[in-house]
Amino acid sequence: MNLSTQLHQTAARLGEKPAYYFMDQASTYAELDAAVTKFASGLSQLGIKKGDHVALILGNSPHFVIGLYGALRLGATVIPVNPIYTADEIGYILRNGDVKTVVGLDLMVQLVEKLHEHLPAVENYIICESGQTEANSIDISKLSVFPKLKTFNQIIASGTLDFAPVELNEEDVAIILYTSGTTGKPKGAMLTHRNLYSNARDVADYLKMNENDRVIATLPMFHVFCLTVALNAPLMNGATILIVPKFSPAEIFRLTKKYEATVFAGVPTMFNFLLQYPEGKAEDLKSLRLCNSGGAAMPVALLEGFERKFNVLVSEGYGLSEASPVTCFNPLDRPRKAGSIGQSIIHVENKVVNELGEELPPGEVGELIVRGPNVMKGYYKMPEETAATIKDGWLYTGDLAKMDEEGYFYIVDRKKDIVLVGGYNVYPREVEEVLYEHPDVVEVAVVGVPDPNFGEAVRAFVVSKNPTLTAEQLLEFCREHLAKYKVPSSIDFLEELPKNTTGKILRRSLKDQVLQVK
Repeated sequence: MNLSTQLHQTAARLGEKPAYYFMDQASTYAELDAAVTKFASGLSQLGIKKGDHVALILGNSPHFVIGLYGALRLGATVIPVNPIYTADEIGYILRNGDVKTVVGLDLMVQLVEKLHEHLPAVENYIICESGQTEANSIDISKLSVFPKLKTFNQIIASGTLDFAPVELNEEDVAIILYTSGTTGKPKGAMLTHRNLYSNARDVADYLKMNENDRVIATLPMFHVFCLTVALNAPLMNGATILIVPKFSPAEIFRLTKKYEATVFAGVPTMFNFLLQYPEGKAEDLKSLRLCNSGGAAMPVALLEGFERKFNVLVSEGYGLSEASPVTCFNPLDRPRKAGSIGQSIIHVENKVVNELGEELPPGEVGELIVRGPNVMKGYYKMPEETAATIKDGWLYTGDLAKMDEEGYFYIVDRKKDIVLVGGYNVYPREVEEVLYEHPDVVEVAVVGVPDPNFGEAVRAFVVSKNPTLTAEQLLEFCREHLAKYKVPSSIDFLEELPKNTTGKILRRSLKDQVLQVK
């Protein structure tokens, strides 16, 4: 079984049910499945074959959903790309990923014009209409790339419903997800049809998603968290997706109230924005039965504050691109533990090991490793990196964790983020958790910086709601709750913290800024 076939079967069963709402317009499962088939047929007529690589440079939209499932139905390999990447970043992924066809917004035609001479392997650029005036002002017929340009609507119109889906093997590569590349160039994680299908199925079952659910998709669809939890898993069981082009607290409250949304998936920053939104009322979120948090560790103070204000359960989980992505979630039928990423989902094993790969007893900190049908095939064209990451069938995550006696896992920190102060390990998350407890702190990030006396020192960056709050007041607060070596050597106040497109706070960016100043 694969995602495309599953969608077709769901459409046969629930054809008239809304598959998604976008800009307050509904599209049924029958309409979605027909569009997917036509798009697959249209791609085939362009000469796209099984195994060819198709890049989606799109935001959250029906174009992304149809493009993804249409390419998969044809047997092509999809490469989702963040549309706000620079020309250099996009060009690297398209070249390294051996992309043959690009699907992107019409707003990108000038970038395409700039890149296409350096991308001889790309044969087709399929442009999706955005309806924005700046796109309409471009005369694409005068562009040198024009012969390679088609529109999304042209591809759909040229397709037919009698297109026969290509036979897929579960070990065929369905998607290549390029990691953010915090160390060196991005790596392309190859996810098979089995990887994606099994994780969507197991997440849907674990979170008890069904055809009565209405799931908010505001996380970026090109990111694996949204891809599985808010797109593939809901479509697996006939739920309705509420597609949000861009995260906005006001829009989340409006959509939840209007459509009686039942599931919201987000990163901690999104929950923080919702909690801080002055006009947000518990009444507006009363239809939610569940909120899922992932992408980064959620501060306990934030989790408890959100649940207290809105009276809705927040189930924190864990995943990574190389695992399609979910490996853990807090269970819905057993106690939820604040600060924990929960227990292993069905069919997936997690364990904590030392540097020799030996499993550690409960309570001890080590590296989290993962095994299951969701673990990637490897990194595209990077056999050495693959061998260093997957050993004896286990995926080494690079995250430090511990497990309690009941099998609940806790992320301590990224292995590379540990701050070594005079020989003592300081986990940034522990310091961040304390600072989040202060009533005037909105956001915080902690990094390690060079120190001539102790090797490294702890430095905190804080966003505060109180303009009179001082660094000394926060340091005194830390001294009451942390050992002396864990207390930040300095605290900087910022208007906002740097984040990536999913809303994840970028510690590395802050650390780089400090080093550049030095």
